[in-house]
Amino acid sequence: MQIRFTKMHGLGNDYIFINCFEEILDNVNLKELAISMSKPHYGIGSDGIILILPPKSEENDFKYRVFNSDGSEAEMCGNGIRCAAKYVYDHNLTKKTKLRFETKAGIIIPELILKKDKVLEVRVDMGEPIIEREKIPMKGPTGRVINEDLNVDNKTLKITSVSMGNPHCIIFTKDTQFKDFEQLGKTIETHNSFPNKTNVEFIQVLNKKEIIMRVWERAEGETLACGTGACASAVACVLNKKTDRTVTVHLKGGDLKIEWDKDTNHVFMTGPAVEVFDGIWKQ
Repeated sequence: MQIRFTKMHGLGNDYIFINCFEEILDNVNLKELAISMSKPHYGIGSDGIILILPPKSEENDFKYRVFNSDGSEAEMCGNGIRCAAKYVYDHNLTKKTKLRFETKAGIIIPELILKKDKVLEVRVDMGEPIIEREKIPMKGPTGRVINEDLNVDNKTLKITSVSMGNPHCIIFTKDTQFKDFEQLGKTIETHNSFPNKTNVEFIQVLNKKEIIMRVWERAEGETLACGTGACASAVACVLNKKTDRTVTVHLKGGDLKIEWDKDTNHVFMTGPAVEVFDGIWKQ
């Protein structure tokens, strides 16, 4: 079996892209493929694979599926969708600059910011945040989860939960560089309050317009960046009256600009996307 691929990253959150307009994967076990291709040293090495497919509806441009490095399928990936928008433009699958992608989290609309016909950045309409507990989903009484107690390893943490099509648990801290990060991330990810597990973000607020974010991603562990996590964290900051509705999120891999628009209730994410290399996977 041979599969042509392109490796891309958004702030170091790296994925292997497969053009399913050309590559036929009908009889391929996608879980096993994601695990094999994503392995460092033995494979290409990545946070997962992303498939670009024909849309189900004529009003949309593409369908998008993302599989984590452990083979699990995710609803969405913010850094991945920016890369997907650049991929389809650069690889001549479209010349549109505003696109509609079908994802498991709904329709996502990225817009390319061009300079001399080159993709400089991608601004993504991530839709409305989900802040009702049962829709995140999270167990417990009906309502929003804002600055709520969560018992973790005999400690009581204050959490805020938001979904951007995938679940996020946000915790504010004075410093994101603390020794128990990995243990807390693992424990909260699989906490019984989250039936679908959860991503975990630790946030240090610098001022009304800037935050530092460190992320423990569901099924991945610590990553350099998480686009949906940055969006969820910006929403959590507003819900807790810690920042303005537009913030710069500083991540290990770089910066994202996040805006929670008051009029539309939509969250907009702006950031870079980079192509690393093309290749052929042989198995």
